[in-house]
Parts: sequence; structure tokens; C-alpha cells
Amino acid sequence: MRILCLTFLLAVTAFLSACISSQPYPSGVVQTQPISTPVIRMPRIGQEWVYNIRNVFNQQLVDVVTERVVSVGDQVRIQRSGVQAGSLPDEIQSPWGHVIEDPHWNPPQKFLKPVPLWPESLTVGSHQFYKSQYQVLGYPEGTYYWGIGTNVMQWELVKVPAGEFLTLKYHNEIPYFESNDVFRVGNIRDEDVWFSPEIGRWVIRRGSGRYITNGVFWVNAYWEDYLQWELVSWK
Repeated sequence: MRILCLTFLLAVTAFLSACISSQPYPSGVVQTQPISTPVIRMPRIGQEWVYNIRNVFNQQLVDVVTERVVSVGDQVRIQRSGVQAGSLPDEIQSPWGHVIEDPHWNPPQKFLKPVPLWPESLTVGSHQFYKSQYQVLGYPEGTYYWGIGTNVMQWELVKVPAGEFLTLKYHNEIPYFESNDVFRVGNIRDEDVWFSPEIGRWVIRRGSGRYITNGVFWVNAYWEDYLQWELVSWK
């Protein structure tokens, strides 16, 4: 009887896993490197991007986030809010394309040295690695190492709810950064980004991270949120 019950539970678990499908990996049409590198749109007050954010593990819609440029100048401030989350931390760039306050990862970060948000070279095959230090927004007493490698993979034509866009697909790796959580002894993050020069922002952004604590091996590492951002509208 015990064996039958165990077999039944395993069967139910497998059935539920099959029913909960993960968010499909974005697929686009590969394009050749443009002869003339596309010009990246410059920021202006009132520019806006709206994104659906989904849990990659089960396709659940987590939130709908609106990001809006509210000031430009020495700094570009992007105000953010979610239908579910309400008011969210701002993003601040200085100069355009280099972030100094980044709310994308949790917790939000304030960089001591600006970090590029998209590759400085839009040429397929290029690679850059950037080092900086960050503070957790609102907690200036701690400073932590941050290093990010960016690999430009290809140009792709992709379709999202907002339309069809020519995008530069690149991969970010953040290996062994320092966390403000003293119990985390190893941290890695990575993401794929489909960046559209036409809109000056990404059309799709998909990524997550993993971490370990004392006594935990990487094979059993803990997952951070695994999310995909997809553009719904822009102006």
C-alpha cells in the first residue's frame, strides 16, 4: 500500500509539472549586421515603455510595469510603477545608456561608477567586461563588488505585443558578484536582452540568478526570480 501511495504521488507530481509549462524562449529572425549602425534614440521627457512581466517557470503574469522619462539633462530619470506593485524605485542614467541607479535587480543598486545598460559596441561578436561597486539604494554604509560581461550575439527581428522591431541580442553575465546578504557566499546572474535602438530600450529582457549559502553546493543552488519582460507599448 505504501509503495502504491508513493507511486500515485509521483504520478500526480509529474502530471502537474506537465500541465505547468514554462515561458517559451523568445525566437526571432536572424538579420545580418546593418551596414550603417542604427542610431539609438535619445531620451526626451514623456517617452514611455510598458512591459508585461512573466514568471518564466509557469508563464504567470507577475505585473505590468510602466517606465516613463520624467527628466533629462546631466541625469536621465525614469519613473516606474506597476499595476500590482504600485510605485517602484526610479532608474537614473548618467550619461544616457549608463546606469547609476538600477532598480532591475533585487535589491535596487546605486553604482559608484556608471555601468553600460547596452553594449558600447553594437557589432556582432564584440565583448566587454565592466567592473564597478554598488551600494544598496538607501543603505550607503555598505559597498559591494559588481562585474558584468556583455557578449553581442546577433541582430534579430522580433515580434512582441508592441509590434515588430529590429533588435540587438546580447547576453549579460554577472559572475560572483558580492551580495549585501551576508548569508550568501556565492552569487551569479545572467540574462538575454533584445535591445531596440529605435525605442532606446529593450523589447525583451529575460534573466535570473542563483546563489549558495554555507554548506550548499552549486548543484543545489537557490534560484532568484526568473522573469521575462516583454514590451506592450511605447511612445
